[in-house]
Amino acid sequence: MVLSTRFEEALIFATRLHARQVRKGSSVPYVSHLLIVAGMVLEQGGDEDQTIAALLHDAVEDQGGRSTLDEIRRRFGDRVAEIVEECSDAFTFFKPPWRKRKEAYLAHLPQASAAARLVAAADKLHNARTTVADYRALGEAIWGRFNGGREGTLWFYRAMVEALQAGGSFPLVEELDRVVSELERLASAKGNA
Repeated sequence: MVLSTRFEEALIFATRLHARQVRKGSSVPYVSHLLIVAGMVLEQGGDEDQTIAALLHDAVEDQGGRSTLDEIRRRFGDRVAEIVEECSDAFTFFKPPWRKRKEAYLAHLPQASAAARLVAAADKLHNARTTVADYRALGEAIWGRFNGGREGTLWFYRAMVEALQAGGSFPLVEELDRVVSELERLASAKGNA
């Protein structure tokens, strides 16, 4: 597949939307996450719409809510907007409480489109890999970065695996399961030390 100028436009749009954002607990530009998620989607055979949605998967939650979703629809079409919408757990600046928001997101995930589940799996796989690497470097201090703290974060990652598996497993979900199991093992070993 050859990516068109739509992908280039989406890359510029995503970079501008997230220009002032960094990864939790670091100085790494947030766009690095978007690029990695898009790369994973491409490597798994995702088409251009899915890859554009991967670049924009956090735009609605983090950069403007429904008005940003409307702009995505205008610029990139209904399919991209629908994937992004399915990958979003909040559409307002003041987000609902963390646990309630995550539970609602998990409840809809098994019925989400295959395209949205692919983007969601890539997103959570990159997040989980980063969490494992940071946990190895920082230990228990890492949990302070997350709204759910230690227990909530571990619960959410495991629940993500289960929700994605309920919709039908595929290689990224299997890899996510392995990475989450590693995180659980590390946290358990540290908790029992």
